[in-house]
Amino acid sequence: MPEVLFYHLQNMTVENVLPPLLEKSLERGWRVVVQSNSPERADGLDAHLWTYRDDSFLPHATWRLSDAADQPIVLTVEEDNPNGANVRFLVDNAALPQDAQGYERMVLLFNGDDPDALAFARSAWTDCKARGFDVTYWQADERGRWQKRN
Repeated sequence: MPEVLFYHLQNMTVENVLPPLLEKSLERGWRVVVQSNSPERADGLDAHLWTYRDDSFLPHATWRLSDAADQPIVLTVEEDNPNGANVRFLVDNAALPQDAQGYERMVLLFNGDDPDALAFARSAWTDCKARGFDVTYWQADERGRWQKRN
């Protein structure tokens, strides 16, 4: 059963939070798929991951590329797992995939300032608990460090 981490973003954006989490995933040797809800959003994240920091490089591709299966990080809008990832990030209220139990970890990033995103996250939390997944809730402290909350 996967571990599902809910990251409550307040006064933060996915663009700020996602790259460091992806870096940590790669450091641990994980393969990652990042699912958003639209091709435009996936393209925006793709562009951002190339330029978010001058001294860093996150090897990645979008699901459209023929070599996506070879990439450690794949950005997608679909439920498939093009690179055999063991970790799945869900952004912009992307739904849990049907094969959720096949991942070691799923990370759901949600905007705490958006009532629709909060409602979506609550529903996803309930769904994950009902499936027997190990769920945890994370919130940034005043210094921006992630803290596990009850």
